[in-house]
Amino acid sequence: MRVLVTGATGFAGRHVIAALAAAGHEPVALGGPRDPPPALDLLDPQAVRRAVADAAPDAVIHLAGQAFVPPSIADPLATLAVNATGTVHVLEAVRAAGRPIRTLIVSSAEVYGKQRPERMPLDEAVPVRPDNPYAASKVAAEIYAEVWGRLYGLDVIVARPFNHIGPGQDARFVVPSFARQLAEIAAGAPALLSVGNLASERDFLDVRDVAGAYVALLANGRSGGVYNVCSGHAVAIREVLRQLITIARVAVEVRDDPARMRPSDIPVLCGDATKLRAETGWTPQFTLAASLRDIYADACARVAAVAR
Repeated sequence: MRVLVTGATGFAGRHVIAALAAAGHEPVALGGPRDPPPALDLLDPQAVRRAVADAAPDAVIHLAGQAFVPPSIADPLATLAVNATGTVHVLEAVRAAGRPIRTLIVSSAEVYGKQRPERMPLDEAVPVRPDNPYAASKVAAEIYAEVWGRLYGLDVIVARPFNHIGPGQDARFVVPSFARQLAEIAAGAPALLSVGNLASERDFLDVRDVAGAYVALLANGRSGGVYNVCSGHAVAIREVLRQLITIARVAVEVRDDPARMRPSDIPVLCGDATKLRAETGWTPQFTLAASLRDIYADACARVAAVAR
């Protein structure tokens, strides 16, 4: 199967390309407007239509977008434009192709917002309650996907990944931020580690397992379906930090950093992947400990590269 991947140069995108190739598919990679060619500007509908027409794919995995909460709070309209309008442009490009193209729209577990702890783990039937502009933009993208599926008969699937981690993730995210700081300390930096809210609990899944789930959904997902992509277990950020410190084997002083505190942080977020497992046969392959070891090794390699 020939699969067009938007956002292919991003954190998840690189792993999705590898997973598709490993499964025997033919990936076609498109990056963002600031990447080297082939690049894609989601806000240019004609460019998106040309990209889909030129690729002539059997399927599309739409990963591209603004993927970070703080910038969405600083500039909500830009996030809405890229994540919602950009998704419409992809859907319209698929519709213009005039033939069946399975399309996977990647949303986010942030759409669930703050839910009562007793509701955890969350399944796909839980009503969404977005509480930041990023989450709201993803809800909008999901609604467009649902409408385009019903109105125009597109073969569309929505994935709601929970927190995914792994080698190569932007250090603005919490786990690679910890790993990067620890790697710098191990290389001789002052033994001070800045943190945000350590009490939050998240459902962490290795990005390589997330990529595998997307490939499984292309093969076996139900058209019109919405699927959580998650481990099913919540882990406190404090515990993740403890494990990383143990892996790094360095003595550190942990300090709260108000700049790292989110105004709308969700206390607990944990998903139920029963539907994904039952309908596709997908199972995760990486433990949290294995992911953290790989993340720290990647951080050490990056710190060493900068020092050279």
